[in-house]
Amino acid sequence: MPEQTDNWQEGLKPRLVDEIEYIIDAFRCASDGRIRIKPARGDHRIDYLYAEGQILVRDEYLGQVLGILEPETDQDEVRTTPGRLRRVIAGVTLLTLAGERFPTVLEALEEIDRLLGRGIATPDHVLTVAGEGIPCPATEPQEAYDEIEPYPSVCPDGGGGVLIYMDDTGLLTDAATHSWLAGVDAGNVDPGNGQEPIPPYTGHGTFVAGVLRCMAPAADVIVTNVFDVAGSRLESDWIPRLEAALGLGADIFHLTVSTHTRHDHPLITFQKWLSHLREYGGVICVVAAGNDSSRRPSWPAAFSEVVSVGALARDWRSRASFSNFGGWVDVYAPGRDLINAYATGTYVCQFAPYAGKERHFYGMAKWSGTSFSTPIVTGLIAARMSRTGENGRQAAAALLAEARRAAIPGVGPILLPSCGGQDACGKRAECGCGCGGQPRCRDC
Repeated sequence: MPEQTDNWQEGLKPRLVDEIEYIIDAFRCASDGRIRIKPARGDHRIDYLYAEGQILVRDEYLGQVLGILEPETDQDEVRTTPGRLRRVIAGVTLLTLAGERFPTVLEALEEIDRLLGRGIATPDHVLTVAGEGIPCPATEPQEAYDEIEPYPSVCPDGGGGVLIYMDDTGLLTDAATHSWLAGVDAGNVDPGNGQEPIPPYTGHGTFVAGVLRCMAPAADVIVTNVFDVAGSRLESDWIPRLEAALGLGADIFHLTVSTHTRHDHPLITFQKWLSHLREYGGVICVVAAGNDSSRRPSWPAAFSEVVSVGALARDWRSRASFSNFGGWVDVYAPGRDLINAYATGTYVCQFAPYAGKERHFYGMAKWSGTSFSTPIVTGLIAARMSRTGENGRQAAAALLAEARRAAIPGVGPILLPSCGGQDACGKRAECGCGCGGQPRCRDC
């Protein structure tokens, strides 16, 4: 499949072009022009976004890769020159190219692939809060009535004693004015809070945390502002933060970011992180499947060791048109037209076909995407953990078994909001809090 970056806009939807240009500009501004983001173009699509001039290399092959990319006389200098090599995670190093022998990342990777095989070295991918084409929410936030209730609604209890770590776009400083978000820990404050107009992606982390807390209102939640460049972050910058978070003692890692990759190869940095997560028995990672309307694997959701979540349409009986799908998606949950906490102020739409249109918000919004179906599943896992005493892996396995029993032909396993009550025979009863839970028991 061709990997071209020249004339990459040709034949793409205007909205996709707008989104990619917005992310490219945001990285350029945030780094004073030092970071150049480029799109890798495939057939009628953008394959992925990456940083030009740097590649990720498995440590055991670093010497061989240097031998391919650099003259033998320069290899020692590469190892000693500040900024040329940086450890990302134990087992993977970021190599900054000098540009003499291979002026572009893609040319360098083609040669490494030819001589050593695929998966030895990869681009430094851009990950974005999960979405379409390049991952971002499936829609821009839509207006909601002042003082409207969240949808799905807030369950009366659940999640007590469970700690959830969430890498996202931070927590708005006034989030606690919504009762179901009281006590959520802002690992970082979203810098867009209070700005006019509201910047794109502002409030994403708050909305996600709000959906999660509606399912598990007693859970402890940490929301960090990791994806602070147009809702995005380079793989090489994100993974060290995620590695450091292992020391927080979280029961669940919740990630609503994704990317496609070169040749659909797994992210080698996240693969190493998962090997470290295994050392924390019972801890589970839940990941959004992305909004590319595609069967093609999206990472990190496509790793078999995580719980990957797609989105159901508004009827909760069919797959949302934007949701990724396929055998690598574990479960589907409602993800269309959810309502939850958001910023207050005016938002100017950035992307076609609504570019330039003003929308006015009063602390709540309607939003769609696998970013928002995913916290339903995380919240249900947390609620089950507090109810049964199971660890994260056990609770996730039990809920996925339930989801498979409730599978919809042509869609797949599904989980719907429910407060976890039980009927006389011990099976899940219809939710009584108005959040839309469905009865599971057919025997009573």
